[in-house]
Amino acid sequence: MKEDRQTLMLTHLSQLLDLVTGFGGFIVPLIIWIMKKDEIYDMDEHGKSIINFQLSMFIYAIICIPLILLLGLGILGLIAIGILCLVFPIINAIKANNGERPNYPFSIQFIK
Repeated sequence: MKEDRQTLMLTHLSQLLDLVTGFGGFIVPLIIWIMKKDEIYDMDEHGKSIINFQLSMFIYAIICIPLILLLGLGILGLIAIGILCLVFPIINAIKANNGERPNYPFSIQFIK
């Protein structure tokens, strides 16, 4: 196994494809993780963190949709999710580049 901090960083940043294309922020990191988890040191840990975060944000967004009818609380939730999906991939890309462990708050641990 080799250490490749740039690939780890790009895997975190690839989540931002959701903001540009509307999709790809789940698929691209998933593909990178599956292909490189046995080749790159720490890719398995970073990949699991990314997938857990993406799945969690998707579930939270689905929960927010019916809450839109309840005094607009869903809109506030969706705005918060959008901010989290912008900020935490960047923070964790920097951490990956520095050799630190990823940390995505509010993530449900689907994959351990």
